[in-house]
Amino acid sequence: MTSTSLRSGRITSEPGAKPRDDELDLFGLTHAGKVRPENQDHFLLCTVHPQAVIHATSLPDPEKLSARGQRLATVMLVADGVGGSAAGREASQLAAETIMRYVTSTLRSYPAMGSQNDEEFLSALRTAALEADATVRTAAAERAQATGRLSSKSMATTLTLALAVWPWLYVVQVGDSRCYFFWNGDLQQVTRDQTMAQDLVDKGALPADRAAQSPFSHVLASSIGGPETVPEVTRIDVTKRGCVILLCTDGLTKHVSDPEIAAQLGAMQSAEQVCHALLDLALERGGSDNITVLAARAPLKKS
Repeated sequence: MTSTSLRSGRITSEPGAKPRDDELDLFGLTHAGKVRPENQDHFLLCTVHPQAVIHATSLPDPEKLSARGQRLATVMLVADGVGGSAAGREASQLAAETIMRYVTSTLRSYPAMGSQNDEEFLSALRTAALEADATVRTAAAERAQATGRLSSKSMATTLTLALAVWPWLYVVQVGDSRCYFFWNGDLQQVTRDQTMAQDLVDKGALPADRAAQSPFSHVLASSIGGPETVPEVTRIDVTKRGCVILLCTDGLTKHVSDPEIAAQLGAMQSAEQVCHALLDLALERGGSDNITVLAARAPLKKS
């Protein structure tokens, strides 16, 4: 079953100047943790640019013509394979590759991105997540056909994609890998965990402060390749200089609380430093799952 959902942005800020490429502070890492035999997480951190690639010319100095152009977007992606087998690792890889091919093409095709009138672009992002879902389902069917039986392990993955297209951040989520926004000491979870526990909280059947302890806290209600796929798309304003975008899989949030994440981001020296600090915290507390952390910011300009 597939469907889509649109969440309205909750975070606004005063306008500022678009950061230059050399002002971006970006870093990501992934770790198997201390318990899992392999790492089924995948991540991607990149910038997207229009580019002219010259294949042949009679003009002198063709390298002067090969400019990559102004940055269209900064892309952050995490995918957490489900199933505890090679199927989970393959699912996260396929989902990441599929959505990135779709999104990079889309970014070059939609002049409305980054504007107030971007419903077509938002729809394209939802479609991209469903394309990833279709790719994983096809791979699962091919695997079942090759083995002659249905796999006992599910082939599914979470997928959280954040695209910074000035002045907005577009976040596409399926599953429970999270996107956070941090600014001026305040940490806000941009995404909603698509878990059975969160569904119970939303229905009033489970107190929010007991969700983390619920046996359903990590049972996915929506996933790429799973029984139900519900992409949620959120758009928020990210023009506050010095704000931080953090993406992570639940291998981090199982061990590190939101206040602790906020404290680390508040003391942040660089994207690389804070990713390692958060990883170290999760490992010190058991590292029971694969851990992936990505951080991005445009630091405040020095006066």
